[in-house]
Amino acid sequence: MKKISLLLAFILVISCSKEQTKILENGFYRVVLTLQDNEELPFIMYVTSKNSLEIYNAEEVILVDEITYKNDSVFIQTPVFEGYIAAKISENGFTGNFIIESYDRIVSVKAEKNNEVRFPIQDEEETLSINGVWETVFSKDSEEDRYIAKGVFEQNGNHITGTFRTNTGDYRYLEGAIYGNKFELSTFDGAHAFLFTGTIVGDKISGIFYSNIHWKEPFEGKRNPTFELPSSNDVTFLKEGYEKFNFSFPDQNGNLLTMEDSRFKGKVTVVQIMGSWCPNCLDETKYYTQFLKENPTTEVEFIALAFEISKTPDMAFKRINRLQDRIGIKYPIVLAQYGSDSKLLANNKLPMLNKILSFPTSIFIDKKGNVRKIHTGFNGPATGQKYIDFKKEFEDFIEQLLNE
Repeated sequence: MKKISLLLAFILVISCSKEQTKILENGFYRVVLTLQDNEELPFIMYVTSKNSLEIYNAEEVILVDEITYKNDSVFIQTPVFEGYIAAKISENGFTGNFIIESYDRIVSVKAEKNNEVRFPIQDEEETLSINGVWETVFSKDSEEDRYIAKGVFEQNGNHITGTFRTNTGDYRYLEGAIYGNKFELSTFDGAHAFLFTGTIVGDKISGIFYSNIHWKEPFEGKRNPTFELPSSNDVTFLKEGYEKFNFSFPDQNGNLLTMEDSRFKGKVTVVQIMGSWCPNCLDETKYYTQFLKENPTTEVEFIALAFEISKTPDMAFKRINRLQDRIGIKYPIVLAQYGSDSKLLANNKLPMLNKILSFPTSIFIDKKGNVRKIHTGFNGPATGQKYIDFKKEFEDFIEQLLNE
């Protein structure tokens, strides 16, 4: 926190001009974050007015409407999530940092005005095809970190879009380019900054996945149009000896909520394990909120257990309240943990589960209080048909529980 405070002080010192406050001019900007190995993660944004802009990732458009200025500096607060950009405006764009205070992360950022090319084409050789489904493994040689994924990509000339799906969720809306046998994909949403760089050799791909400045890992895959991931309904379950799921966590007023509360008695209940910092959780929360809006009923209850990275309860509830206000969440969110997103610590709070593999995880409880299904992770709109299939499965299962 100290180094972040020093950073902000530095920005304000260099931005002490008494001239009229500078503002971002309308138009496209190519924004670049510098990651490990000096790799550059680009994304495109469009400034629509003094206090609003849009961030583009393939089909995703993120509206940002919390922009403030001080002298020649701009502060861009991303929606819902904690991350923000603090930068000095120049004639050609801006330079500064992308900051997530709870993680003590500071990432160098620069932006070039009037540039809407995410990845410039660097090779005039004949471009190969990445179109289709790829059976992929990340961190293949690490017993601790190894996991499988399904890459699904669409290609139009040099332009590619798609995502990697895993059993814990998807890697967002990825957008990039392919030139010769090399490809690059990126996404930025204010919480996660992902970059994938790789090559194609025959029916195989390999490369490096960068997540912000704190993580990188290798991946490799093979073309396999029939590949499917294991079911997300089978990996998290109640331990032997436990018959019920329960919890006891406070709301923002200090009131403890448990599954024994009268509001849950005789009702179908969905318990959402999540965090306000988590993009896949945001996708799931948006869907649950929309479901309740379109299906008003007193027979189904939702409650979210928030595992927050904020360092104090007050800061955690501030983030939770911001999420509720921005999304319009009507169901309660209680604070299960603060100061860490550790799944191991989270599992200690919910010892009846075999393990918590993912934020989010949803627990479906019937009218008798029995756990009927636990769904690990969430594949959101970026996964296309998989998201459509999930919505139908969810709605059919809720209807089944209601009719019992």
